[in-house]
Amino acid sequence: MKRTLLFAALIAFPVMSAIAAPVAEKPLMEGKPYAEQRLRIMNDLQGGEVYSEISAENRMRVVDALGRIDALLGKGGHASLPDKDKIEVFNDQDLVNTLLTQAREDSRLVCRRERPVGSNRPQNICITVAARRQARENGADTLRDLRISTQKVETP
Repeated sequence: MKRTLLFAALIAFPVMSAIAAPVAEKPLMEGKPYAEQRLRIMNDLQGGEVYSEISAENRMRVVDALGRIDALLGKGGHASLPDKDKIEVFNDQDLVNTLLTQAREDSRLVCRRERPVGSNRPQNICITVAARRQARENGADTLRDLRISTQKVETP
């Protein structure tokens, strides 16, 4: 009986999590007015909250791609573009969506209740996903460097 219940729960869990998981909207979507989407993206880039973890290089790549889309769509609507230009717009749109989706995910603030070293009182620690990843990588690098330096000292 317990095995059947456990098996049913294990099968139902992925289905339930897929239903509950929110689908993130892409920054640039077809069928919506481009000018409004571009304005929202530029405001979010300037505000520094939604895309706070975007690098300066990626920010410039997004702005350049939006400029190229503006230049191509300035000739007329999307429907009147030649196939070559439609492909360029699609590629730039994909670039913008990829960079901004990653930046939005990295900028997400995650809070945890942790006990600082030397204290028994837990505190709320809120850090962005990118900062948490960077701290983990720095810790791994420091540990690796420590192991390498202790191995050098031990060898005669």
